[in-house]
Amino acid sequence: MAAAVTDIVNTAVDWVTSAFEVPLARAVVFGVHIGGHWFVEVVLLVVIIFLLSQKSYKPPKRPLTKKEIDELCDEWVPESLIPHPTEEMQCEPPVLESAAGPHTVINGKEVVNFTSANYLGLIGHEKLLESCTAALKKYGVGSCGPRGFYGTIDVHLDCEARIAKFLGTPDSILYSYGLSTMFSAIPAFCKKRDIIVVDEGVHWGIQNGLYLSRSTIVHFRHNDMESLQNTLEKVTVENKRVKKLRRYIVVEAVYQNSGQIAPLDEIIRLKEKYRFRVLLDESNSFGVLGSTGRGLTEFFGVPTEKIDIITAAMGHALATEGGFCTGSTRVIDHQRLSSSGYVFSASLPPYLASAAITAIDVLEENPDLIVKLKENIAVLWQVIVRYKIPFNSNPLSPIVFLRLENSTGSLKNDLHLLEDIADRMLNEDSVFIVASKRSTLDKCRLPVGIRLFVSAAHTESDLLKASESLKRAAASVLAGSS
Repeated sequence: MAAAVTDIVNTAVDWVTSAFEVPLARAVVFGVHIGGHWFVEVVLLVVIIFLLSQKSYKPPKRPLTKKEIDELCDEWVPESLIPHPTEEMQCEPPVLESAAGPHTVINGKEVVNFTSANYLGLIGHEKLLESCTAALKKYGVGSCGPRGFYGTIDVHLDCEARIAKFLGTPDSILYSYGLSTMFSAIPAFCKKRDIIVVDEGVHWGIQNGLYLSRSTIVHFRHNDMESLQNTLEKVTVENKRVKKLRRYIVVEAVYQNSGQIAPLDEIIRLKEKYRFRVLLDESNSFGVLGSTGRGLTEFFGVPTEKIDIITAAMGHALATEGGFCTGSTRVIDHQRLSSSGYVFSASLPPYLASAAITAIDVLEENPDLIVKLKENIAVLWQVIVRYKIPFNSNPLSPIVFLRLENSTGSLKNDLHLLEDIADRMLNEDSVFIVASKRSTLDKCRLPVGIRLFVSAAHTESDLLKASESLKRAAASVLAGSS
């Protein structure tokens, strides 16, 4: 059958070729013999040129009728401005009806609060309230202008000087919002084609700063110094011949997403070995670590001049708002002209700057606050270890981070279990804790868990109540899910 088809095709081809070659078999043009295939190719070329020279077809211009317009409008479906809300998006957190102190009120019921980073218990402190009241009477509420455009008030300069003096640095700069400190300071120094080596567990404020910098981002395993060294070695070798390359290491002192403490002494050793700059975020260590609350540098005995850039939010230990960056005079002066959060945002309300000054004064006058905080952390840890609750944080960290011993294998399911535990503790035992739920913007690579913020204002009974409630609620929820 196949042979018969092949014979038919060959016969047809021979016939077509003969049909074209016979008329032109003896044709000679300019001394060139023209065969049948030449004739076909010339014809095709003429047809192609003809088609290309023709104008493209355009439908006749006619205005649409009103009926046609109405039909098009009825058929048109606009693209949604936001994604369709999911069940997680519609979930509303509990609303506080009083100050976010060690005890607060939710739905008319007093609860023990472990969700606020009120490390020194200064929320509602009498001296802070007096300072704010005096500043409100003198300056009003807001500044109504950026620092460079008549938004600088003398209390801002006093606060910057007070922070620099407390930390032993030449100068400091204030930001009006805690997170804006990180995602403004990083792009002010890190630019396109720079390299930033960053811990994979940093919080969203740092992540956003990295994105805005447009630098090349390289992650190392969370708080793993061997991984950091290997990463620095690889980056150094790959860019050995590149000139004028700025390289940074970005870490948190106390990681908000795990409660781990960064080994600053080892980081400084690696920084000096591979010639990198270090940006350190002390938001959860300022006022907490060290014998006088000066943060991770004091905790490890590292001189502050070895850290190129230090940032911190003031909404934690100082119980106010805003943030600051501290370091050399050149580092600070550069931000006054190049940092978007400083140049374009209205300056910090004067009463908050006044509260920050007072909070530092209270901290210096009452070192027992840090001692009490450390004691509370130790009490909570003793109970957690006794109850064999799995944990992930450092025993000296004010953030006690608890995790699931056996993950379900799904981040969403893990989070549901943790939220069920938190809800049960709130509803049954009046203990307010929070699961480390993250927004869709947060690209943190660490597992979720339950986060407890310990305060110097918590009593021992508060800590025992939370531990017992956590053990009971976790056993009940996890037993039901197995």
